[in-house]
Amino acid sequence: MLKTNQLKTMALLLTDKDREMLRADYGAATKMAMSILVRMAEVSNASELIDISGAHIDSTVYIGDAGLEFAERLASLGAKVSVPTTLNVSGLDEHHWQEWAVPSEWAKQAHRQMIAYQSMGTIPTWTCAPYQTETRSSFGQQIAWGESNAIVFANSVLGARTERYPDLFDICCAITGRAPNIGLHRTENRAGELLLDVKGILETVQLRDDFYPILGHLIGKISIDRIPVIEGICIIPSEDQLKALGAAAATSGAVALFHMIGITPEASTRKAAFQGKEPKESITITMDMLREARRELTHTDDEKLDMVVLGSPHFSLAEFKQLARLVAGKRKNKDIKFLVTSSRAMTQLAKQAGFLDPLETFGAQLTVDTCILTTPMLPAEMKYLMTNSAKFAYYTPGLLNKKITFGSLRDCVDSAIEGRVIRDESVWTN
Repeated sequence: MLKTNQLKTMALLLTDKDREMLRADYGAATKMAMSILVRMAEVSNASELIDISGAHIDSTVYIGDAGLEFAERLASLGAKVSVPTTLNVSGLDEHHWQEWAVPSEWAKQAHRQMIAYQSMGTIPTWTCAPYQTETRSSFGQQIAWGESNAIVFANSVLGARTERYPDLFDICCAITGRAPNIGLHRTENRAGELLLDVKGILETVQLRDDFYPILGHLIGKISIDRIPVIEGICIIPSEDQLKALGAAAATSGAVALFHMIGITPEASTRKAAFQGKEPKESITITMDMLREARRELTHTDDEKLDMVVLGSPHFSLAEFKQLARLVAGKRKNKDIKFLVTSSRAMTQLAKQAGFLDPLETFGAQLTVDTCILTTPMLPAEMKYLMTNSAKFAYYTPGLLNKKITFGSLRDCVDSAIEGRVIRDESVWTN
């Protein structure tokens, strides 16, 4: 075994600066990060490391003592990131956590983890949607991003290049400014593998917001970890619709890159999406397949409703605008909670644009910097939830032990007003 490891180490090409980092010439924290990076590169059979121009850290979420201890260990050694680095959601909304059922000890530990990562020179974005920030990556950039929806958006919609970076490893890449030259960092690994034909889906369906999370959920199940190429989209989807599709596909499957012919940057044509190769498999998407995918996102037949949850991934400015129009002049049922989660930056922009006033009148609540899936904020009496997010619908039964109903954004608003689940079934019934 020792001999094999030695051979792998010899096969990994390191620069003089890489070796200097390993020798602690750049400090103990950089040595620790580089040691982990080199070992992971060896395990993944990388032949070299590459420079990255940005990072997004997923391990900011407090899920236990191990992650906290790792962050504080790096911080105590004086760790500093060497590239612009955004931070994923934290374990709590530090200004409003007391309004919910978050235990004080949890809040204390989660806040310590926030402080540790902030001390490393990161940008305190506290969002799962770093593509909504000023440091948004651009086409062709080599980056190291964590968080599944961020990864698939960066690769697919922005055309940046990142592998699926796991917790704790992402910060090592940010500190060293290096990453293994493997997987989706390499052009040859970004070719489509699976053709999904949606030409038979009517434009009236494709225009619906709930079409994209449903299609994404279906794509994830079909693709698993293959790269799907979607053909036949007859409109230009918004970024939020592409966000919803990618987040769903990365949740029900392990999709880190999709191509949409004529829309995403590496798929101007089918030939370009497949890099001149033929698809390994072709599947025609039907309405029956979409209907079944939609059914899978609802885990109750009950019309009971306690709470509507929006913003998984985090709400964008455009989504705040859309929601403000839907709720203007209306009031939700007094027995229903209505929660929107977003980043502090998007929430501030929404406030400046006047989009929060209608939400406040409607009776909505906002929480920033965190995610309802990763913080114990829900009281036990909240049992029946509704969402327009396929990602949230997929995870809720297992992570939160709650009943969930999936619907469109309008469905969610109408249900909150009525006090029970109401859904527009017009295009989803056989």
